[in-house]
Amino acid sequence: MAIERDPSSQSNFYDVETKNVAFDWEVDFDTKTIKGTATYSLEVKKDGVTEVIFDTIDLKVFEVKVDGKASSYEFGAKHPIMGSALHIPLPKGLKGSDTSEVWIKYETSPQATALQWLSKEQTKGKQFPFLFSQCQPNYARSLAPLQDSPSDKIIYDAKVTSILPALMSAVRVSPPADGPAHDGKVIGKDAVTYVYRQSIPIPSYLLAIAVGNVVYRPFAQFEDKKWKTGVWAEPETIEQAYWEFSEDTARFLAEEEKVVTTYRFGVYDLLVLPPAFPYGGMENACLTFLTPTLLTGDRALVDVVVHELTHSWFGNGITHANASHFWLNEGWTTYMERLLQQFLHTPAHRDFSFIIGAKALKDSLADYSNTPKYQRLVIDFEVGEDTDEAYSSIPYEKGANLILHLERTLGGINVFLPYVKEYVETFIGKSITTTQWKDHLYEYFAKHGGEEKTKALDSIDWDAWLYGEGLELPVEMTYDDTLAKEAHALAANWHAAAKATPAQYPFKESDIDGFDTNQLIAFLEKLQTYPTLPSPLVQLLGDIYHFDTTENAEVRFRYYEIALRDPKAEPSAGIADKASKWVTGSDGSGNVKGRMKFCRPTFRAIAAVDKQLASTTFAAHKSEFHPIAAKMIEKDIEKA
Repeated sequence: MAIERDPSSQSNFYDVETKNVAFDWEVDFDTKTIKGTATYSLEVKKDGVTEVIFDTIDLKVFEVKVDGKASSYEFGAKHPIMGSALHIPLPKGLKGSDTSEVWIKYETSPQATALQWLSKEQTKGKQFPFLFSQCQPNYARSLAPLQDSPSDKIIYDAKVTSILPALMSAVRVSPPADGPAHDGKVIGKDAVTYVYRQSIPIPSYLLAIAVGNVVYRPFAQFEDKKWKTGVWAEPETIEQAYWEFSEDTARFLAEEEKVVTTYRFGVYDLLVLPPAFPYGGMENACLTFLTPTLLTGDRALVDVVVHELTHSWFGNGITHANASHFWLNEGWTTYMERLLQQFLHTPAHRDFSFIIGAKALKDSLADYSNTPKYQRLVIDFEVGEDTDEAYSSIPYEKGANLILHLERTLGGINVFLPYVKEYVETFIGKSITTTQWKDHLYEYFAKHGGEEKTKALDSIDWDAWLYGEGLELPVEMTYDDTLAKEAHALAANWHAAAKATPAQYPFKESDIDGFDTNQLIAFLEKLQTYPTLPSPLVQLLGDIYHFDTTENAEVRFRYYEIALRDPKAEPSAGIADKASKWVTGSDGSGNVKGRMKFCRPTFRAIAAVDKQLASTTFAAHKSEFHPIAAKMIEKDIEKA
């Protein structure tokens, strides 16, 4: 099958492919730049290739060599989304399978989209600055010249010189992770060179770096496993992070190996980042980045770790060929994450996760009512289209429901799991399209089930699932609601109380005794399906259960969504002000809620009540949000 062109890349990875990159970097907090060199090992894919084209955004290139000789180079016109294509001529007469080496000396921009430079005040410890990257979906090109498409998988080596400890999405070669912090040198003053090696080919969006005052705690290891796992965090957070994740991470990883196949990356570490990180987690190879909002003190949100480590097979292992097929990463990962919940807990826990996810899916489908193509699983992006515009829960939830529907249609878990293992073993290490996945699905079940299974697959409305638009799934999905019943019953009581007077309200703080975070989420999400509560009930909801003061962001932002549904309600202005202070950390916590799952809906809710408040608050704190989050929040407020 011919390689599908990537609508987000100007590179020519289909003509000449990057196989290996060796980085030699210096991290400069004063100039907010990474400067150094990158050496590329290229393999020609066909005869007559005359140049290699790299994707770049706002990089300064100082010198280029090809096969050891000085070379010319040229930047194309800058595209507002894709950046500037970097053209470098290759030796004449190259034939398919020939190799060439390119060396580039360059420097990043202080405004590089992939990099967020935090002041010391934006960290937990308030002593040292911090740097972290976010290269997904296509911002690695602002970190280095790259053929920045998930279709081009690379291995890499890196030497990173920094005055603060440096981490990368690779296995550390030196100094040892369990040795003294910063190799025994003075943190923030002495430079240390950290050496990393990533020997498993990964897409460029998994290239990751984090630099800051971080320390390491290893988790207990399984004696029969070759991989190791542990957690990195600022010293002020490390004990809390260790407690939250130490009990489950290695157990999750071992359980997933039973279901799928061996973990290949050697190391699986977690890094708890400062609050500005825009996602719940990012599955960078060997080093999952996590938001500190997961540190709830009850281990209720560790399923995010299950999700991110599952990407080691679905995404990092089997990778979407380009953004049009992003659902292959997230839909499969969400399905497998929830399957693990069944094996680690009960089938009811699995279905409870689907119930909670249904609300996020419904909201995302509604958000895209004016751009219905983003309601699809397979999105036909135009060349240069901003794929961030389509980022939502749809590829996660709609994709996971499609896989669940397949499981049920084909005969259940016992029939489906052997296929999952075969799918992974067939495509691990490759980048594929939806068509390739679907063809393999049919081939497998034709061989392992014959005409009966083929007819079952033919009964699937593929066009509706993959390309369908609208607010509903193609089939009505049902789930075991055992774990949600108590939460839903409480929501029904609040809805019924809307007809009562305040003196008749029956609620008390002990209503939610014994509820874990997921049950509180289920309660609030069910409450959102009912008509808007009267103002006295909204106020009581925040007061009696302490939802308006809780440090649990999963609960707090959902309360604000409920409390700010009616812009004309009496307490809305005061609640909007409180929400604005919470989301920016100006409530005394000092912690911006940078995770887009929280900050975007909170700003949308504030803007619905007081657009001026949303605009002025965001403008005053814009620099504290990651550039990706800031871009989307601005658009959200404009649309309000």
